[in-house]
Amino acid sequence: MIETLDRERLAAALAKAMVKAGRCPRLYVQVNTGRETQKSGIDPAEAATFVARCRTEHGLEIEGLMCIPPEAEPASLHFALLAKLARECGVEELSMGMSADYPLAIRLGATSVRVGSALFGARPTA
Repeated sequence: MIETLDRERLAAALAKAMVKAGRCPRLYVQVNTGRETQKSGIDPAEAATFVARCRTEHGLEIEGLMCIPPEAEPASLHFALLAKLARECGVEELSMGMSADYPLAIRLGATSVRVGSALFGARPTA
């Protein structure tokens, strides 16, 4: 599974690699719901167009969307936005929520959550 598809160049490279390998991983588009400059992800206003372009121009089967909300804002706003965008994009899968907020994410429609620190502990600081 690749949950971080967020730019045209990556979509083109993935399409080429998939043909060469004869394999098709599950693909999610990463959406930068908080429009944070330090984070990757497609702008929410461009999500539907980007998903459509991935499908039509690159032949990619986009299954879902993924987001990582800003720490300083209520996650619920970002999870609700991602669910709305998923409906607009015609995808059913939502990867949202991490160890600290996964119950909320599930209530708002998450189909997968990322709970690494709950399982493995906090990452060491550099």
